[in-house]
Amino acid sequence: MMEKFYPVLPDADWIERLVPLGIKQVQLRFKSENPQDIGQQIARAAKVCRDHNVQLIVNDHWQLAIEAGCDFIHLGQDDMALADFDRIRAAGLRYGLSTHDRKELACALALKPAYVALGPVYETRLKKMKWRPQGLQKLAHWRELAKDTPLVAIGGLTVERLPGLWKAGADCAAVVTDLVTAPDPVARTKEWVQACR
Repeated sequence: MMEKFYPVLPDADWIERLVPLGIKQVQLRFKSENPQDIGQQIARAAKVCRDHNVQLIVNDHWQLAIEAGCDFIHLGQDDMALADFDRIRAAGLRYGLSTHDRKELACALALKPAYVALGPVYETRLKKMKWRPQGLQKLAHWRELAKDTPLVAIGGLTVERLPGLWKAGADCAAVVTDLVTAPDPVARTKEWVQACR
């Protein structure tokens, strides 16, 4: 089952800072070419998540997630093409998959993911994307197409936009920019936790 609030954070420092505030699941999206650095980040994030009974979702680095004993990963489209799903399933990992168009959604659903993500729902400043904002109408369409698979919305989300997300059928809000660029990330995280109770 997906929680309604799903922070996507850039490193273990952020996870150590925000997880104790009442978050129930979090994604580590650590970008590096150094497997040792990635492994250390995953280990730190996994420890704090275990200590607080929080679900850690590791972005992209599925082999290192398996080595670290993690049980949930998120894969973007580029990573899906390179991933060994037989090995991922054999290791007992659940996985969420990014989607942007109907072809990607069909491919993702065929892999029976724990959730599918659609984004960016709104304009996002943090990450350059080839996709224009998808909007709430497309989110509602994804809800129909995804059927029973949980639907995660991502991209340009704010607490103030939550009512529209829920009305369109999103199960969960994945939040990046609104947290990591907030003047007070701790206070903003508490707002999200409260709004998604």
